[in-house]
Amino acid sequence: MSSGRSAGALPVVAIVGATGAVGVELIRCLERRNFPLARLRLFASARSAGKTLPFRGEELPVEELREDSFSGVDIALFSAGSGISKRFAPLAAAEGAVVVDNSSAFRRDPAVPLVVPEINPQAVKAHKGIIANPNCSTIIAITPLWALHQRNPIRRMILATYQAASGGGAAAMEELSESTRAYLEGRPYEPQVLPHPYAFNLFSHNSAIDADSGYNEEELKALHETRKIYGDESIRVSATCVRVPVLRAHSIAVNVECERPVTPHEVRELMADAPGVRVVDDRARNYFPMPKDASGTDPILVGRIRADLSDPSGRSIALFVVGDQLLKGAALNAVQIAELL
Repeated sequence: MSSGRSAGALPVVAIVGATGAVGVELIRCLERRNFPLARLRLFASARSAGKTLPFRGEELPVEELREDSFSGVDIALFSAGSGISKRFAPLAAAEGAVVVDNSSAFRRDPAVPLVVPEINPQAVKAHKGIIANPNCSTIIAITPLWALHQRNPIRRMILATYQAASGGGAAAMEELSESTRAYLEGRPYEPQVLPHPYAFNLFSHNSAIDADSGYNEEELKALHETRKIYGDESIRVSATCVRVPVLRAHSIAVNVECERPVTPHEVRELMADAPGVRVVDDRARNYFPMPKDASGTDPILVGRIRADLSDPSGRSIALFVVGDQLLKGAALNAVQIAELL
């Protein structure tokens, strides 16, 4: 399904949730990557209507999102939460737009492609009007691993995530800044956005806990989304997701068990050639991926590549990955999907 625009015509692109942290990054990505478009339209809630945001030297007005907003729109980039997506994405698709949705609303729908362009770009062709953007920590964890999985299939994956405030949106980022300032000044600060004090603290990811398994939603996303994106339901995945006081880059400790023995040298060479990945693995200087180096940059940083000494079979590798949650974890991946379209 696609819009009715003539072949070769530039698309009209819309951003839903334009004033949020990811929405702002979507605008910047479109401009920085010189995305070809005829017009960019910005939508948000009624309270944001009338604001303006910069794009290619102009100030574009933010419009209130309405059910009739999508007439003439060819590509709609959604980043406004699953409730908004469930309500408005089908309306946009019915108007002929292709929706790239950054929420969890459609990720597990078998009829909706879940796409990381470096891994399964061909899945875009199967869309019926909506394409899902995967969860940020899933993207950052599995994009570097794809090169290894193609050469030596991964059978088991254990993840421990250290997730930044940006995953909770602009309000969570502001809460981290304000609570840190209050802590340093000796003032009390009552959390408004997150359930626990954030400054100089970390806590289990604040998504809902599944009562039966004990895993939270973020951890279960890693399992289900990895299987769907890799097209392999046999991969075993266990994740522990933690919120840490970092502004915008997620860090993930990864342990993978492959089908056959594998060496750190092999993994390092595969990662060096993997698209969207940069190896930062300087043992001599003890310099490895850090949020300060990943923040504001496109590549996912990979390092600490080493054999898992607890596996005498030689089939397991440990490594550490860091990626900008707002970019490759969200906005950049969505724009890359739009580029495929």
